[in-house]
Formats: sequence, C-alpha cells, structure tokens
Amino acid sequence: MSGIVTYSPAYTLVPTYECFNRCTYCNFRTEPGQSSWLKLSEAQRQLERLQSEGVCEILLLSGEVHPRSPKRKSWFQRIYDICELALELGFLPHTNAGPLSFAEMAQLKQVNVSMGLMLEQLTPKLLQTVHRQAPSKVPAVRLQQLEWAGELQIPFTTGLLLGLGETEADWWETLEVIAQIQQRWSNIQEVILQPHSPGHQQSFSASAFHPYQLPEVIATAREILPSTIAIQFPPNLLSDPKFILECIAAGATDLGGIGPKDEVNPDYPHTDLSFLAEILATAGWVLVPRLPVYPPYQSWLSPRLQAAVGQWQKVEG
Repeated sequence: MSGIVTYSPAYTLVPTYECFNRCTYCNFRTEPGQSSWLKLSEAQRQLERLQSEGVCEILLLSGEVHPRSPKRKSWFQRIYDICELALELGFLPHTNAGPLSFAEMAQLKQVNVSMGLMLEQLTPKLLQTVHRQAPSKVPAVRLQQLEWAGELQIPFTTGLLLGLGETEADWWETLEVIAQIQQRWSNIQEVILQPHSPGHQQSFSASAFHPYQLPEVIATAREILPSTIAIQFPPNLLSDPKFILECIAAGATDLGGIGPKDEVNPDYPHTDLSFLAEILATAGWVLVPRLPVYPPYQSWLSPRLQAAVGQWQKVEG
C-alpha cells in the first residue's frame, strides 16, 4: 500500500489561556484573570517573523470566556482582529475557540478559511466526571456548532478524545452522529482521533490511551464516516513510529497541523517533519503539505478568502 499523507504547516496563536471550563484532563487553561491576553502588536510580531518560514495555517486556539461575561465581546473582537491581521499578512486562519453563537460564527466566517470544535464524546456521563465543571462540554451545545457550521457553509474540523472514561460504544455513537451531520450538510473536512495523553498540569489520573488501540478505532471510523471526511491523528502522541504506519494503513490520511508547539499537549513536542517523512517513506507513503481548507470547500469562501487561498496554491503549485 502507498499514497499521500497530508499535514498542515501551521503555527498556533493563543488569544488567551483563560477558560471558564475546568476539564480535569486539560493541560492548556489558566484561571480567568491569571494570564494576559495576546496583544495585537505581539501577534503581528510573531506573524511577521513567520512570513519567510513556509507557514500557511494560523490556528487560533483560545480558552473560553463565558457567553454572559462582560469580557466576551472584547474576547471575540480580539480573535477576529488577529484573524484579520493574519489574513493581511498572507496567512490562512483557522479558529477553534469553543462554542460560539450563530452570529459569532457568521462573523468569523469572513476571516477564516475553516473552523473547528472537538465533540470529544457525546455520552452525557462525562458531565459527571471529567466535564463536571465544564459547562460548554454539554454534548447538545457542541453538536449545535456542527449544525450551524453546516448552515453557514463553514468548512469544519471536529473530533474525538479517546480515553476519558467512555466506552467503545460511545466512540461509535459519536462517529455515527458526525456521519449523519455530514450527510445533511457536507461541511466536515476532517475528524481528529486524539488519544488521551497525560500532562503535568491535569488532575485527571487515568493512564494514557494506549497507541495499539488507535489503528482499530481508525479502521472502524473509516467504515462509519463518509469517504468525504479525512481521518486525522496526532503523530506526536504516539510513542512508537510503528503505530504511525499502522494508523495510516488503517485508514488515516492526515497528521494535522504541525508547528513549533502542541499547545493542547505541551508535554509532547511535535514530531520532526523530516523524521515523519522518513518513517512514511519506508512504507511507500509520501508526506505532502496541504491548506487548512480542502479543495471541495473552497467555493464556500468569500472572494477575498478564495484569493488568499489562490496565492498559496500558486506557491505550492
């Protein structure tokens, strides 16, 4: 077997690490009021430095400000302004900032070529355990985001976290629901299958999701999900290169955004691209960069965003 495996040359900007959720497995958040927000001037400094480094995607990954917080409006505006700045400097923004209102999603569509939100798991029992202090992890709230993204024609990424205390049946149920949404709206570009990987900051005491299980999950996901959805996994969370090849053989085709730091899993540095390419080459696979918006979805973008994508296609071409 051989073919192409893709990844996105990406860099993550974090508007704020503050988050009103308290997921027990999180290694990202800080308490509200305990960390400064990313200033536009600092975002510009970082982006200008990246202009000669081949980075295409700017992932805006943010902690969540409560929808009723007086800081919500300024938080959202900061995210929008950073996306606008990234576009002006020639990058393609992708935002994942937790559940948004329909109006917020519609606004961000103007300055993002794609967006995302992890479903994690749809079983409500996690609301009694790892999500007990995470109001925005209510499954219905997160499902609504996928529906709204479809209605707004936003190319979207979602995914599952594996190893939070759910069952195998929970995995298949969540994947089936994603498949149903794709049949209705055709807006989901990719599904991430992310194994729980313990970090130094979390209070969740469960062990890591074992990598040997991931190829099996990917194989079943490939059977459940429509072929229009790419399956993605994070190679830096797999301890042995053989699991990377097994995941690809099982049906995964994408390695996600790869850049200097995995902000969600800071204890697990991103795998070196040349090393990944060598691993894949041993099995006849070729590692190829991609844009954060897949070709079938580019017609959904505004003329301005289509022009920005076209500039990157010229570079890649």
